[in-house]
Amino acid sequence: MRELVRYLLQNAVIDFQGDITMERVREFLREDDSREARSLLSKLIDDKGVDDFLITIADCLKDHIPGGISEETLREQLSTYAES
Repeated sequence: MRELVRYLLQNAVIDFQGDITMERVREFLREDDSREARSLLSKLIDDKGVDDFLITIADCLKDHIPGGISEETLREQLSTYAES
């Protein structure tokens, strides 16, 4: 059982349901004047969209599945992505 659990955790895939576009991200960040929000938006503009962002965030969050993904974990990953 332990090996199966380890295998499933290592091979889990994170996906985001629903359409998320650059316009939608701007809507979410519209009233957020934080440095993190501005940095993320700038990074997405430089990357010309959200496709790479979604893949990268999902991949980074995968490492956190065993311990759980919290709002703080996601916030940290967004900041790391924006600063990369």
